[in-house]
Amino acid sequence: MAQPKNFGFGEDEAMLRDAARKFLTDNASADKIHALVAHDYDVNREPVANWDKALWQQIVELGWPAVCVPEEAGGVGMPLVAAVALAEEIGRAAFPSPLISTFIATFLLRACGTDEARKALGEIAGGRAATIAMMNESGSLDPDDTSVSVSGGALTGTASFVQDAQKAEMFVVAARGDAGVGIYVIHADAAGVKVVPDHIIDLTRDQAHVEFNGAAAQEVVSQGSARAAFDQALPSILCVVSADMVGAGEWLLQTTTEYAKTRVQFDRPLGFFQAVKHPLVNVMLDVDRAKSLTYNAACAVDEEPELAMQYARMAKSAASDMAVFSSSRAVQFHGGIGFTWECFVHVFFKRQMHNQVLFGDGAYQRARLAERLIDEGVQPGEAEGWG
Repeated sequence: MAQPKNFGFGEDEAMLRDAARKFLTDNASADKIHALVAHDYDVNREPVANWDKALWQQIVELGWPAVCVPEEAGGVGMPLVAAVALAEEIGRAAFPSPLISTFIATFLLRACGTDEARKALGEIAGGRAATIAMMNESGSLDPDDTSVSVSGGALTGTASFVQDAQKAEMFVVAARGDAGVGIYVIHADAAGVKVVPDHIIDLTRDQAHVEFNGAAAQEVVSQGSARAAFDQALPSILCVVSADMVGAGEWLLQTTTEYAKTRVQFDRPLGFFQAVKHPLVNVMLDVDRAKSLTYNAACAVDEEPELAMQYARMAKSAASDMAVFSSSRAVQFHGGIGFTWECFVHVFFKRQMHNQVLFGDGAYQRARLAERLIDEGVQPGEAEGWG
């Protein structure tokens, strides 16, 4: 099945994107975000989650968390490109919120396809922030490597690298039982759940390892089926993370270009010099390439599922490399102030560095692509292999 024109990005998706851009422009300008997350430059500060809960409630009322929740679960049921558009705007503002993590949890729950999963999706549609707790201490993406076990419906063990854990009200957890690895849902305030924050460079997020000490959870996919559900959700996950990097890359490009137009050196604007203008053109090309690949992959999830994983890995590879390049050029071309705490660039730089390795950096994605495309035994549409 061929993709529709413009990646299926229609009038409804455009209206949603424009409304999101206006909301974030009005409420989350770069100076406001910097004041919110970068007010303490002490490297020994406690790893706290700096975010505006009142703004998050407004986002809930606008219905953003429900965008990709199916209608039968109480959501809006829009295509993935709608969530990608929102993620791009979130990245453009470097906005601290659990929206991206909630989207990721939504994709995994949708892939579970059970009544219990639909019930959890209904909670997300109602405004409950969620995140996945799947990785072990080595950062493995394979659900079979989980460090959490389950017995009698109670979880024991630790999930690592949990994104926005201090903001989440619900965890979607991979846990090993007698019959294999299943997926479970548990509320953050349940007895036996402890969130231990990590120190990370990204000031706009929080990360933690979550300890489960006999915490009672609801099974949403049976033991032995976790990998299939995660494989199905992974292309969507990679798309929204890539879109976040695209948005941040657009902000870095625009901000650096404006600085190069106004900053004068040797009686010329910085942008006059080829050593500045040519790399900025390359940044623009990289951002556009990553954006096109991201929307192509998002459309494929709904229209060409047999190619979705291949396209999603291409998007994440391009976006991760772009994130590094756009960030380094922005810091360098801002000169002596570019690396200072007072300059807004470092907030976006750190968000880009976090995103570029999240769920695998560019080199990792290309290695998985090579395995998929070179191995003659793997055909498009087959289950994703794990290296």
